[in-house]
Amino acid sequence: MTAQGAARASRQQRQQQIVDHVLAKGDASVAELTELTGVSVMTVHRDIAELADRGILRKYHGGVSAQPSTVFESSSDFRLHAHTGEKDALARAALDLVAPGMSLMLDDSTTALALAKLLPQVGPLTVVTNYRLITEELRAADDIRLIGIGGEYSRTHDSWIGLSALEMIKSFSVDLTLVSTSAMTGTMTYHQEQEIVALKRAMRLAGSVSVLLMDHSKVGRSALHRLDPVDAFDHVVLTGPVDDEPVAEMRKLTDVRVVTT
Repeated sequence: MTAQGAARASRQQRQQQIVDHVLAKGDASVAELTELTGVSVMTVHRDIAELADRGILRKYHGGVSAQPSTVFESSSDFRLHAHTGEKDALARAALDLVAPGMSLMLDDSTTALALAKLLPQVGPLTVVTNYRLITEELRAADDIRLIGIGGEYSRTHDSWIGLSALEMIKSFSVDLTLVSTSAMTGTMTYHQEQEIVALKRAMRLAGSVSVLLMDHSKVGRSALHRLDPVDAFDHVVLTGPVDDEPVAEMRKLTDVRVVTT
């Protein structure tokens, strides 16, 4: 890694630390964040300014507070650095459901991105996605036929969304759809954004077989909008540890696979 790349990774990790701390507490002072990160006050001010500009945190005199969880949970930048080990485990488990010659639809989740990185091992495949990072990952893969879903570009999600994207998704019929979402209980899945709910529902319906990929932190939670009931998915793949009760509820409704990281 170049010195510039190392500095960028260090900044991302530090900003993730700041966001995690502020989300846990609700707010934090500059002095508190300086002590937490071990960097200078000026560096913390720059981090705060960048996070506020991106709509992740709300800046006030002497500190920051958390924006509504919808902003944080939708940010591709920050999802990329959360629960990475669990996403890799989910990707490895999901790969068992993929066979050469299949057509796949992948949503704009960072879990789907982890799977995309493994797909060249399986090819030939056709992959349909609206996530820019997946197209970047697979564009040079010889055995992958790559189809991009177009629409309105969302900087927050780093993907293409909106009515055009929705209509394009509805035009496909693929062998396997793989998606993730923000939250689930033993019987229902949720997402905080109405527009994203519509896209994920359409993706599930576009697949002959649908797979839900969820890390354990999302289980036992809800969000503003109901997405789909658990029994709408043919397979649910979870990382442990997960409470027995919601898993037992899910297993009454569909195939559930719990994997270790």
